[in-house]
Amino acid sequence: MQLLPKDKDIGWTPYLWLVYLPLVALNVEDHASPLQWAFTFLGMGALLVLYFRAYWVRGKQLLWLVIAMGLLGVIYAPINPGACAYFIYASAFVGRIGTPGLGWTLIGILESTIVVETFLFHRPPQFWLPAVVFTAMIGAIGIFYAERHRDNAKLRMAREEVEHMAKIAERERIARDLHDVLGHTLSVIILKSELASKLAEKDPARALKEIKDVESISRDALAQVRSTVRGYHTLSLQAEADQAAANLRASGVNVECAFAQAVLPPSHEGVLALALREAVTNVIRHARASYCALRLRSIDGTYELEVRDDGCGGASQEGLGLTGMRHRVEALGGKLQREISSGTRLVITLPAK
Repeated sequence: MQLLPKDKDIGWTPYLWLVYLPLVALNVEDHASPLQWAFTFLGMGALLVLYFRAYWVRGKQLLWLVIAMGLLGVIYAPINPGACAYFIYASAFVGRIGTPGLGWTLIGILESTIVVETFLFHRPPQFWLPAVVFTAMIGAIGIFYAERHRDNAKLRMAREEVEHMAKIAERERIARDLHDVLGHTLSVIILKSELASKLAEKDPARALKEIKDVESISRDALAQVRSTVRGYHTLSLQAEADQAAANLRASGVNVECAFAQAVLPPSHEGVLALALREAVTNVIRHARASYCALRLRSIDGTYELEVRDDGCGGASQEGLGLTGMRHRVEALGGKLQREISSGTRLVITLPAK
């Protein structure tokens, strides 16, 4: 049978506090009858049951146990000075019932009961002195540790909530990054595969080159997926721009690429590279454009990435890719603007610091 709950805040100390219980037996009269001894041990046994049960309950259930311990003191005080131990044990649990205010109120009630018992039955100092002193002292310690236990519980809940939110954020990050990586790569693979299919009879050499490009892109995509899952983004913005321009030209879009020389922080470069990839993927997939401009500028302490096409535009809602892009940009203190009046113009601004 398990006497105590598995709680590291409780530990083994409840067994140590049983040191007060022998006071009851030590204060039995020298010539006590067997019935008196039996009555004494009955009270001690009842206290043990109440004591260990008190570690398993809270609130009103615990209040009734504290009242029962106090009643043991009331019953045994007239015949045994050692009954002061029952009041001490009752005070040890008052802090666990509710607020500190309630705990101090219950301590006051116990102290008043001790005073009344002392005057009614003319109890000696060996009863009322330890009863008054230790009931107040043990009760105060119990209230203090009960409050600390509640604070620790709140901290654990807050920590668990933070860990839970961090896991959600990480899952969302991986989902956004995989969408960007795979969406772009699969679009290029489809484009090159269709081109290779068309060239298979007319220009086998060119078709073979496109198939080799598909293989190379697939291997690169696998490496990028692994990198994304690990959370390491070592994307070169210039390399991404060159690849984007090549993919646009392969899909029949005229490209103007003007990237200013800039030394970007790794966090900024990774976000801009993923944003450029997503924007170009959307141009290839949806825009039906014949012209696309890619520009990177440094203006007044900010970096500005612009992707503009002359495609069909439209007032369609933001998809998952664009939403993920916006979240990344805003996380770095930047902003994303989208204009769809004539074609589509996407402008991402990030602070240099």
